[in-house]
Amino acid sequence: MRAPGFWSQPTPDWRARLLSPLGALYAHGTARRLARGTPERMPVPVICVGNINAGGTGKTPTVIAVAERLRDAFHEPHIVSRGYGGSENGPTEVNPTNHSADRVGDEPLLLSAFARTWVARDRAAGARAAIDAGATAIILDDGFQNPALAYDLSIVVVDAETGFGNGLCLPAGPLREPAAVGLTRADLLLSIGDEAAQSKFEATTLPDALPHVRARLEPLQTGMPWAGMNVIAFAGIGRPEKFFDTLRGLGVNLMRTEALGDHAKLSTAFLTRLERDARTVGAQLVTTEKDAARLPPAFRSKVITLPVRLHFDDATALDSALTALPTAAQSKTPDQGPGV
Repeated sequence: MRAPGFWSQPTPDWRARLLSPLGALYAHGTARRLARGTPERMPVPVICVGNINAGGTGKTPTVIAVAERLRDAFHEPHIVSRGYGGSENGPTEVNPTNHSADRVGDEPLLLSAFARTWVARDRAAGARAAIDAGATAIILDDGFQNPALAYDLSIVVVDAETGFGNGLCLPAGPLREPAAVGLTRADLLLSIGDEAAQSKFEATTLPDALPHVRARLEPLQTGMPWAGMNVIAFAGIGRPEKFFDTLRGLGVNLMRTEALGDHAKLSTAFLTRLERDARTVGAQLVTTEKDAARLPPAFRSKVITLPVRLHFDDATALDSALTALPTAAQSKTPDQGPGV
Protein backbone atom coordinates (compact mmCIF):
# COMPACT_ATOMS: atom_id res chain seq x y z
CA MET A 1 0.00 0.00 0.00
CA ARG A 2 1.25 3.50 -0.89
CA ALA A 3 0.74 6.42 1.48
CA PRO A 4 -1.99 8.83 0.30
CA GLY A 5 -0.60 12.05 -1.12
CA PHE A 6 -2.63 14.25 1.22
CA TRP A 7 -0.73 12.85 4.22
CA SER A 8 2.39 14.78 3.20
CA GLN A 9 0.70 18.15 2.75
CA PRO A 10 1.82 20.73 5.33
CA THR A 11 -1.76 21.49 6.33
CA PRO A 12 -4.75 19.12 6.42
CA ASP A 13 -7.01 19.23 3.37
CA TRP A 14 -10.69 18.28 3.26
CA ARG A 15 -9.93 14.56 3.19
CA ALA A 16 -7.72 14.80 6.24
CA ARG A 17 -10.27 16.90 8.10
CA LEU A 18 -13.00 14.40 7.24
CA LEU A 19 -10.91 11.55 8.67
CA SER A 20 -9.57 13.50 11.66
CA PRO A 21 -12.08 12.01 14.18
CA LEU A 22 -10.75 8.55 13.30
CA GLY A 23 -7.22 9.90 13.70
CA ALA A 24 -8.09 11.14 17.17
CA LEU A 25 -9.39 7.68 18.06
CA TYR A 26 -6.17 6.11 16.77
CA ALA A 27 -4.09 8.51 18.89
CA HIS A 28 -6.22 7.71 21.92
CA GLY A 29 -5.70 3.99 21.35
CA THR A 30 -1.91 4.43 21.19
CA ALA A 31 -1.87 6.51 24.37
CA ARG A 32 -4.07 4.00 26.18
CA ARG A 33 -1.87 1.05 25.14
CA LEU A 34 1.26 2.82 26.35
CA ALA A 35 -0.35 3.86 29.63
CA ARG A 36 -1.53 0.33 30.38
CA GLY A 37 1.77 -1.33 29.54
CA THR A 38 4.30 -2.57 32.06
CA PRO A 39 7.69 -2.26 30.33
CA GLU A 40 10.09 -5.05 31.22
CA ARG A 41 13.61 -4.02 32.23
CA MET A 42 16.42 -6.01 30.63
CA PRO A 43 19.83 -6.60 32.28
CA VAL A 44 21.58 -5.01 29.27
CA PRO A 45 20.99 -1.66 27.55
CA VAL A 46 18.05 -1.51 25.14
CA ILE A 47 18.11 1.03 22.30
CA CYS A 48 14.85 1.63 20.45
CA VAL A 49 15.11 2.91 16.88
CA GLY A 50 11.57 3.89 16.05
CA ASN A 51 9.42 6.52 14.47
CA ILE A 52 6.24 8.49 14.90
CA ASN A 53 5.32 8.27 11.23
CA ALA A 54 3.91 5.10 9.74
CA GLY A 55 5.99 3.71 6.90
CA GLY A 56 9.62 4.17 5.97
CA THR A 57 11.66 6.96 7.51
CA GLY A 58 15.14 5.41 7.46
CA LYS A 59 15.01 3.11 10.48
CA THR A 60 16.88 0.24 8.82
CA PRO A 61 20.05 2.21 7.92
CA THR A 62 19.86 3.82 11.36
CA VAL A 63 19.79 0.39 13.04
CA ILE A 64 22.83 -0.61 10.98
CA ALA A 65 24.70 2.57 11.98
CA VAL A 66 23.86 2.09 15.68
CA ALA A 67 24.97 -1.55 15.55
CA GLU A 68 28.32 -0.54 14.05
CA ARG A 69 28.87 2.14 16.67
CA LEU A 70 27.99 -0.20 19.52
CA ARG A 71 30.42 -2.77 18.17
CA ASP A 72 33.12 -0.08 18.02
CA ALA A 73 32.39 0.50 21.72
CA PHE A 74 33.09 -3.20 22.44
CA HIS A 75 29.46 -4.23 22.72
CA GLU A 76 27.99 -7.36 21.18
CA PRO A 77 24.75 -5.87 19.83
CA HIS A 78 21.83 -8.04 18.77
CA ILE A 79 18.84 -6.70 16.85
CA VAL A 80 15.27 -7.60 17.75
CA SER A 81 12.53 -7.05 15.17
CA ARG A 82 8.85 -7.86 14.92
CA GLY A 83 9.61 -9.38 11.51
CA TYR A 84 6.94 -7.49 9.58
CA GLY A 85 5.85 -9.47 6.52
CA GLY A 86 7.17 -12.78 7.84
CA SER A 87 5.32 -15.77 9.24
CA GLU A 88 7.62 -16.52 12.19
CA ASN A 89 6.27 -15.74 15.65
CA GLY A 90 9.64 -16.34 17.30
CA PRO A 91 11.77 -15.77 19.10
CA THR A 92 13.80 -16.99 16.13
CA GLU A 93 17.33 -16.03 15.22
CA VAL A 94 17.51 -15.05 11.56
CA ASN A 95 19.65 -17.34 9.43
CA PRO A 96 20.05 -15.89 5.92
CA THR A 97 21.08 -19.29 4.60
CA ASN A 98 17.88 -21.02 5.66
CA HIS A 99 15.32 -18.24 6.06
CA SER A 100 13.40 -16.33 3.43
CA ALA A 101 11.72 -12.94 3.66
CA ASP A 102 8.38 -14.77 3.70
CA ARG A 103 9.41 -16.36 7.01
CA VAL A 104 11.28 -13.60 8.81
CA GLY A 105 10.58 -10.39 6.88
CA ASP A 106 12.82 -8.47 4.50
CA GLU A 107 14.30 -6.02 7.02
CA PRO A 108 15.49 -8.68 9.52
CA LEU A 109 17.00 -10.63 6.64
CA LEU A 110 18.95 -7.54 5.58
CA LEU A 111 19.93 -6.62 9.15
CA SER A 112 21.26 -10.11 9.86
CA ALA A 113 24.24 -9.29 7.62
CA PHE A 114 25.33 -6.63 10.12
CA ALA A 115 24.50 -8.12 13.53
CA ARG A 116 22.82 -11.18 14.98
CA THR A 117 19.12 -10.57 14.47
CA TRP A 118 16.01 -12.05 16.06
CA VAL A 119 12.37 -11.89 15.03
CA ALA A 120 9.77 -12.05 17.78
CA ARG A 121 6.16 -10.93 17.98
CA ASP A 122 6.81 -10.72 21.74
CA ARG A 123 9.63 -8.20 21.86
CA ALA A 124 10.52 -8.95 25.49
CA ALA A 125 10.85 -12.64 24.68
CA GLY A 126 13.05 -11.74 21.72
CA ALA A 127 15.29 -9.61 23.92
CA ARG A 128 15.62 -12.38 26.50
CA ALA A 129 16.56 -14.89 23.77
CA ALA A 130 19.20 -12.50 22.44
CA ILE A 131 20.67 -11.96 25.91
CA ASP A 132 20.79 -15.71 26.51
CA ALA A 133 22.76 -15.96 23.23
CA GLY A 134 25.35 -13.41 24.38
CA ALA A 135 23.98 -9.96 23.53
CA THR A 136 25.46 -7.15 25.62
CA ALA A 137 23.10 -4.58 24.03
CA ILE A 138 19.71 -4.87 22.33
CA ILE A 139 18.70 -2.72 19.36
CA LEU A 140 14.96 -2.76 18.89
CA ASP A 141 13.98 -2.22 15.27
CA ASP A 142 10.74 -0.25 15.63
CA GLY A 143 8.53 -0.54 18.70
CA PHE A 144 8.49 3.07 19.91
CA GLN A 145 4.74 2.74 20.52
CA ASN A 146 5.07 -0.74 22.06
CA PRO A 147 5.22 -0.90 25.88
CA ALA A 148 6.78 -4.38 26.18
CA LEU A 149 10.32 -3.18 26.93
CA ALA A 150 11.87 -0.35 28.92
CA TYR A 151 14.34 1.60 26.80
CA ASP A 152 17.65 3.10 27.85
CA LEU A 153 17.81 5.16 24.68
CA SER A 154 14.93 6.04 22.34
CA ILE A 155 15.84 7.36 18.89
CA VAL A 156 13.02 8.75 16.77
CA VAL A 157 13.82 8.75 13.04
CA VAL A 158 12.06 11.12 10.64
CA ASP A 159 12.35 11.78 6.91
CA ALA A 160 13.37 15.44 6.74
CA GLU A 161 11.63 15.95 3.38
CA THR A 162 8.17 14.95 4.62
CA GLY A 163 8.64 15.68 8.32
CA PHE A 164 5.53 14.82 10.30
CA GLY A 165 3.28 15.37 7.29
CA ASN A 166 -0.02 17.10 7.93
CA GLY A 167 0.33 16.50 11.67
CA LEU A 168 -2.64 14.12 11.97
CA CYS A 169 -2.83 10.47 13.02
CA LEU A 170 -3.86 7.48 10.93
CA PRO A 171 -5.91 7.40 8.75
CA ALA A 172 -6.17 11.20 8.49
CA GLY A 173 -2.40 11.57 8.37
CA PRO A 174 0.83 9.58 8.63
CA LEU A 175 1.30 9.61 12.41
CA ARG A 176 0.98 6.79 14.91
CA GLU A 177 0.59 9.37 17.67
CA PRO A 178 0.77 13.19 17.80
CA ALA A 179 4.36 14.29 17.20
CA ALA A 180 4.36 16.59 20.23
CA VAL A 181 3.34 13.66 22.43
CA GLY A 182 5.76 11.14 20.99
CA LEU A 183 8.76 13.44 21.11
CA THR A 184 8.37 13.87 24.87
CA ARG A 185 9.36 10.19 25.21
CA ALA A 186 12.32 10.45 22.83
CA ASP A 187 15.93 10.87 23.88
CA LEU A 188 17.20 11.85 20.43
CA LEU A 189 15.65 12.96 17.13
CA LEU A 190 17.37 11.88 13.92
CA SER A 191 16.27 13.56 10.68
CA ILE A 192 17.44 12.08 7.37
CA GLY A 193 17.69 14.09 4.17
CA ASP A 194 19.74 16.51 2.10
CA GLU A 195 20.54 20.08 3.13
CA ALA A 196 17.39 21.56 1.58
CA ALA A 197 15.16 18.99 3.28
CA GLN A 198 16.92 19.50 6.62
CA SER A 199 16.43 23.26 6.46
CA LYS A 200 12.77 22.76 5.63
CA PHE A 201 12.32 20.37 8.54
CA GLU A 202 14.13 22.59 11.02
CA ALA A 203 11.78 25.43 10.13
CA THR A 204 9.04 23.47 11.91
CA THR A 205 8.62 23.64 15.68
CA LEU A 206 10.90 21.15 17.46
CA PRO A 207 11.40 20.70 21.21
CA ASP A 208 14.33 22.86 22.32
CA ALA A 209 15.65 20.34 24.83
CA LEU A 210 15.61 17.33 22.51
CA PRO A 211 19.01 16.53 20.96
CA HIS A 212 18.74 16.60 17.17
CA VAL A 213 21.10 14.84 14.77
CA ARG A 214 21.12 15.30 11.00
CA ALA A 215 22.11 12.57 8.55
CA ARG A 216 21.78 11.67 4.88
CA LEU A 217 21.73 8.46 2.89
CA GLU A 218 24.58 8.01 0.44
CA PRO A 219 25.31 5.19 -1.98
CA LEU A 220 27.97 2.75 -0.83
CA GLN A 221 31.05 2.93 -3.05
CA THR A 222 31.27 -0.50 -4.64
CA GLY A 223 33.09 0.32 -7.86
CA MET A 224 29.96 -0.21 -9.95
CA PRO A 225 30.14 2.00 -13.10
CA TRP A 226 26.69 3.55 -12.74
CA ALA A 227 27.16 6.57 -15.00
CA GLY A 228 25.43 6.05 -18.34
CA MET A 229 23.98 2.64 -17.42
CA ASN A 230 20.51 1.96 -18.86
CA VAL A 231 18.34 1.03 -15.89
CA ILE A 232 14.84 -0.13 -15.07
CA ALA A 233 14.47 0.40 -11.34
CA PHE A 234 11.88 -0.91 -8.91
CA ALA A 235 11.45 -0.30 -5.20
CA GLY A 236 8.96 -1.23 -2.49
CA ILE A 237 10.07 1.08 0.31
CA GLY A 238 8.41 3.93 2.16
CA ARG A 239 9.33 6.53 -0.47
CA PRO A 240 10.53 4.86 -3.69
CA GLU A 241 11.18 8.27 -5.23
CA LYS A 242 14.17 8.72 -2.93
CA PHE A 243 15.76 5.62 -4.40
CA PHE A 244 15.08 6.73 -7.96
CA ASP A 245 16.55 10.17 -7.22
CA THR A 246 19.68 8.51 -5.84
CA LEU A 247 20.09 6.57 -9.08
CA ARG A 248 19.67 9.75 -11.12
CA GLY A 249 22.32 11.37 -8.97
CA LEU A 250 24.71 8.56 -9.93
CA GLY A 251 24.18 9.41 -13.59
CA VAL A 252 22.21 6.35 -14.70
CA ASN A 253 19.89 6.51 -17.69
CA LEU A 254 16.68 5.75 -15.82
CA MET A 255 14.49 4.33 -18.57
CA ARG A 256 11.61 3.30 -16.31
CA THR A 257 10.64 3.14 -12.64
CA GLU A 258 8.25 0.89 -10.77
CA ALA A 259 7.15 2.36 -7.43
CA LEU A 260 5.69 -0.42 -5.31
CA GLY A 261 4.03 -0.45 -1.91
CA ASP A 262 6.25 -0.84 1.15
CA HIS A 263 7.19 -4.54 1.56
CA ALA A 264 5.29 -5.39 -1.65
CA LYS A 265 5.56 -9.01 -2.70
CA LEU A 266 7.83 -9.52 -5.71
CA SER A 267 6.05 -12.16 -7.72
CA THR A 268 7.73 -14.27 -10.38
CA ALA A 269 5.22 -12.96 -12.94
CA PHE A 270 6.08 -9.33 -12.14
CA LEU A 271 9.83 -9.95 -12.26
CA THR A 272 9.59 -11.98 -15.46
CA ARG A 273 7.77 -9.09 -17.11
CA LEU A 274 10.41 -6.62 -15.92
CA GLU A 275 13.19 -8.90 -17.11
CA ARG A 276 11.59 -9.16 -20.56
CA ASP A 277 11.12 -5.40 -20.77
CA ALA A 278 14.70 -4.76 -19.67
CA ARG A 279 16.04 -7.15 -22.29
CA THR A 280 13.97 -5.42 -24.98
CA VAL A 281 15.48 -1.97 -24.28
CA GLY A 282 18.93 -3.15 -23.21
CA ALA A 283 18.55 -2.15 -19.56
CA GLN A 284 19.72 -3.54 -16.25
CA LEU A 285 17.26 -4.23 -13.42
CA VAL A 286 18.19 -2.40 -10.20
CA THR A 287 16.56 -2.38 -6.76
CA THR A 288 17.21 -1.57 -3.10
CA GLU A 289 18.88 -3.80 -0.53
CA LYS A 290 15.58 -4.29 1.27
CA ASP A 291 13.77 -5.28 -1.91
CA ALA A 292 16.62 -7.62 -2.85
CA ALA A 293 15.92 -9.60 0.32
CA ARG A 294 12.48 -10.46 -1.13
CA LEU A 295 13.72 -11.58 -4.55
CA PRO A 296 12.99 -15.20 -5.50
CA PRO A 297 16.24 -17.20 -5.81
CA ALA A 298 15.98 -17.38 -9.61
CA PHE A 299 16.23 -13.58 -9.90
CA ARG A 300 18.96 -12.78 -7.37
CA SER A 301 21.70 -12.92 -9.98
CA LYS A 302 19.68 -10.89 -12.48
CA VAL A 303 19.07 -7.77 -10.37
CA ILE A 304 21.76 -5.34 -9.21
CA THR A 305 21.38 -3.90 -5.72
CA LEU A 306 22.24 -0.31 -4.84
CA PRO A 307 23.29 -0.25 -1.17
CA VAL A 308 23.08 3.00 0.80
CA ARG A 309 24.53 3.91 4.17
CA LEU A 310 23.82 6.64 6.71
CA HIS A 311 26.29 9.53 6.91
CA PHE A 312 26.04 12.00 9.79
CA ASP A 313 26.66 15.72 9.63
CA ASP A 314 27.74 15.56 13.26
CA ALA A 315 27.20 12.36 15.26
CA THR A 316 28.44 13.78 18.57
CA ALA A 317 25.03 13.67 20.26
CA LEU A 318 24.42 10.09 19.13
CA ASP A 319 27.89 8.89 20.13
CA SER A 320 27.58 10.59 23.52
CA ALA A 321 24.22 8.91 24.13
CA LEU A 322 25.62 5.49 23.20
CA THR A 323 28.73 6.02 25.32
CA ALA A 324 26.56 6.95 28.30
CA LEU A 325 24.62 3.68 28.16
CA PRO A 326 25.07 1.61 31.30
CA THR A 327 26.95 -1.64 31.08
CA ALA A 328 24.00 -3.16 32.91
CA ALA A 329 20.71 -1.32 32.61
CA GLN A 330 19.55 0.36 35.78
CA SER A 331 15.87 0.34 36.70
CA LYS A 332 13.77 3.30 35.67
CA THR A 333 10.25 4.00 36.72
CA PRO A 334 7.70 5.41 34.25
CA ASP A 335 7.86 8.90 35.79
CA GLN A 336 11.61 9.26 35.19
CA GLY A 337 11.15 10.78 31.79
CA PRO A 338 12.25 9.90 28.26
CA GLY A 339 13.44 6.45 27.38
CA VAL A 340 10.75 4.56 29.29
